[in-house]
Amino acid sequence: MSIDRHAALAPYAARADASRGRLHPEEPSSSRNAFQRDRDRIVHSSAFRRLEYKTQVFVNHEGDLFRTRLTHSLEVAQIARSIARNLRLNEDLVEAISLAHDLGHTPFGHAGQDALDDCMKPHGGFEHNLQSLRVVDVLEERYGAFDGLNLCFETREGILKHCSVEHAKQLGEVGLRFIERKQPSLEAQLANLADEIAYNNHDIDDGLRSGLLTIEQMMTIDLFRRHALVVKSLYPDIPQRRMILETVRRMINELIVDVTETSRAQIAAANPASLAEVREAGRLIGFSDGIHAEAVALKRFLRKELYYHYRVQRMAAKAKRIVRELFGAFDGNPDLLPAEHSARLRVLGARAIADYVAGMTDRYAIREHVRLFAIEG
Repeated sequence: MSIDRHAALAPYAARADASRGRLHPEEPSSSRNAFQRDRDRIVHSSAFRRLEYKTQVFVNHEGDLFRTRLTHSLEVAQIARSIARNLRLNEDLVEAISLAHDLGHTPFGHAGQDALDDCMKPHGGFEHNLQSLRVVDVLEERYGAFDGLNLCFETREGILKHCSVEHAKQLGEVGLRFIERKQPSLEAQLANLADEIAYNNHDIDDGLRSGLLTIEQMMTIDLFRRHALVVKSLYPDIPQRRMILETVRRMINELIVDVTETSRAQIAAANPASLAEVREAGRLIGFSDGIHAEAVALKRFLRKELYYHYRVQRMAAKAKRIVRELFGAFDGNPDLLPAEHSARLRVLGARAIADYVAGMTDRYAIREHVRLFAIEG
C-alpha cells in the first residue's frame, strides 16, 4: 500500500490515514493514499481539462504562449510541492489543493467572474472560490455512487481559501473554521501562497511578452531590478527574452527560499505538535517582512500597469458583455439552455445558469454568444 512516508512528515503535517474522511464513505485504495486519490480524481475531471482554455490575464485566442488556468495550476503545484518538501509537509495534499484551486473560475478570468457575480447578485452572488468547491462536491459527474468527486475534507478545506461567515454557515464542517476563526492546515496555507508566487511572477513574463509591460517599467520594481542587474552582470550578451526568463526564475527561487526559511522559523516558534495545534495557531506560512513588502509593491504595480492597461480593459469589457448577455438570454428564455441545464434550472433556478456559464471555456463562451446573437450563428 502507498503510504504518507510518515518518517519524512513533520508531526504537524496532514496525514492521509488521519483524514476526517469523505462526504460519502469509500473503501480505501490498496495502492494509493487518500490524498493521492484526490489528486488523481482532480486531474481526470472535466473541469480540470477545461482549464486549458480558460485565461489568466489574456483571452485564450490572443496567443498560444500566454498562461492559461491549466498552466497556472501546474505551476502552483510545482512551487507548492517544492516548499512542502522543504518543510516536511504532505506533498500529495498540497498538490491536490493546488491543482483544484481554480476549477470554479469563469471564462475570461476575473472579468468574467465580476460580470457573473453582478448577474447573480439577486440570487446569492457568485464567487469562484465557492464555485471550485461546488465543482468538486456537486457538479462533476463521473461516479455512479455520488455527485462530485467526493474528495477528502482536508482537500476541500484547502480549496475553500476564503469565505464569508454567511456562506460558511451553509457549508457545514468545511466552513466551520471561518466561523470559529481558526486556521486551515499548513498545506492549505502553502497552496494559497504558492498561488500568489506563481501568478505575480508569471504575469510579469506574459506582460513583457505581450508588450504591455516594458523592461524600463519593471526596473522600477525592487524585486525585479535586483535580480535583473545580477543577470545582466553575469550574462551581458544574452538576448532580452532569455534575460527576462532568467530574472523571473531567480525571483521565484528567492521567494521559495524566503517562504521556506520564514515559515520554518514561525513554525518553530509556535511549536505545534499536531495538525490540531496548527489550527489554533496564527498563520504560520508566509514571507519575511521585507519580501512581503516587495511582493505587495509588485502586486500593486501589476494591477496598475498590466491588469488596468487599456488593451486588457478593452478585452475585459468585451468579456463582461459576453457573460452578461449569455446570462440574460438564458434567464429571460430558459428554452435556450441545453436540455440538461434546462432541467437543472427548474430545480436550482438561476444557480443552474451560473453553473453553465462558469463552466464554459473562453472560446466556448464566444461561440455560444455568436450562436445566440449572430444571425449567421
